[in-house]
Amino acid sequence: MPSVANKNIDSTVIASALAGDQDAYAQILARYRGPLFHMLLKMVHNKEEAEDLTQEAFMKAFRALASFNEEYAFSTWLYKIAANNCIDYLRKKRLQTFSYNKPIASKEGELQREYADETVATDKPMLDSEKTRMINLAIDDLPPKYKTAIELRHKEELSYEDIAQKLNIPLGTVKARIFRAREMLKRKLKGKILP
Repeated sequence: MPSVANKNIDSTVIASALAGDQDAYAQILARYRGPLFHMLLKMVHNKEEAEDLTQEAFMKAFRALASFNEEYAFSTWLYKIAANNCIDYLRKKRLQTFSYNKPIASKEGELQREYADETVATDKPMLDSEKTRMINLAIDDLPPKYKTAIELRHKEELSYEDIAQKLNIPLGTVKARIFRAREMLKRKLKGKILP
């Protein structure tokens, strides 16, 4: 159970974040990222998956921040979002899969599966090229600090730690910038490109 002082700090930081203060988002990330990551790591037993799930949990929490009820501890609310997201992820991962080539058993014997040939889509390379162009234009429109962070992460494929070192900024700030850049890109590209 958080202390009253800690709860007040959270309330102040959350109010600042809701007002658009990027440093407040970075503070929330810095305060809760480690414990949240370790909780998720215990659930999935894979560092990369836990890292992705941690990032997703913060994205979901930041999107829903306005609905947070201050009568409860922020950490409890955040952990519940993370745990529910992780459970959904694990359920999807466990969905029954089947082989493309394995016949289906039926009363009449074995039936072979038939699949449409998707290689006939001659416009796929053109559509992929256009999608890439639109994404690059959206990245170019980002404010410089967000553009740099997203390019280092996704074009140069640097780790969060390497980006922090290269830019000489705290790790939490890197994560907050990448999160904000992704959110801005989602808004810019919404309805413009197909998934």
